[in-house]
Amino acid sequence: MRTVRILEEASQEAIEAAAWYEHEQPGLGAEFFAAIDAAIDVIEENFIPLPPLPEKAGDTGAKRLILERFPYDLVLIELPAETVVIAIAHHSRKPGYWLERAKP
Repeated sequence: MRTVRILEEASQEAIEAAAWYEHEQPGLGAEFFAAIDAAIDVIEENFIPLPPLPEKAGDTGAKRLILERFPYDLVLIELPAETVVIAIAHHSRKPGYWLERAKP
């Protein structure tokens, strides 16, 4: 089982998105968090190999896991001792806005 660590910036992105969803429809924020939890379980269990991100982001070794039901990706970097979630990125955000976070 892999250790998964979530950067503070990524955690803040999740909190803000969940608050927005909760405002739009009560209960939807909790469903968003549940989708993130399920994605983290997949990463921890290493169920599926995740492909590297295309283009410039691929230079960082960053990978992504697309959330089910929500237009978000978990952007992560696999290190020898742990997997680090560096962004919880909405599909409409500028690609690679999180690149600075990918540096060790």
